[in-house]
Amino acid sequence: MKRRSESHWRLAALIYLAMAIFALGLSLVVREGHPFEHPTPWLLLSSGQALSLSVVLGVAFTALVVATTRLFVAHFHWARSLQSELSLSIRDLGLGPLLLLALLASIAEELFFRALLEPAVGLLLSSLFFGLAHRTRSQARWAWSLWAAAVGLGLGFLFRLTGSLLGPLLAHAAVNTLNLLFLRTSSLPSPSARASLRFPG
Repeated sequence: MKRRSESHWRLAALIYLAMAIFALGLSLVVREGHPFEHPTPWLLLSSGQALSLSVVLGVAFTALVVATTRLFVAHFHWARSLQSELSLSIRDLGLGPLLLLALLASIAEELFFRALLEPAVGLLLSSLFFGLAHRTRSQARWAWSLWAAAVGLGLGFLFRLTGSLLGPLLAHAAVNTLNLLFLRTSSLPSPSARASLRFPG
């Protein structure tokens, strides 16, 4: 089981790497300017100011998302159901592969959804696509997609506001890492408890 889990996540890491290379390459071809900078930011800042503000807001956004996630798990049935299913899927994954996957996923998704898509289709549509891309087979799939879309909207807002992708990228990587570690270290419910967490139908 452990070998199968590591093989699965190794494939996922390769897919994220390919996605990052594709998004970066396409951004360099079709976009004007640097892929890590929004072409029309809302705030006209110097490069140093944009980077600093982006990082500060990214840290604040990370804290908000992580705290909200914990509240969801504590108070909402769908979040506990999703936590149970995701915990099972990464339980046997080593710490190194888990951290690598969190980093690659954040880089790939920020390059694709923020650097490439957002300037092309706008903040709202790119956030919607981000949410749909996170739809899983879990019975809480639509709630999870809506939450992912909301997070994507926040990350996209930071990118458009400051013009720098650094803050969203760091925030995305931190959220991925902290939430995956939370899933990996949280106690799994018993089989009977997991059954009670499932949605009817």
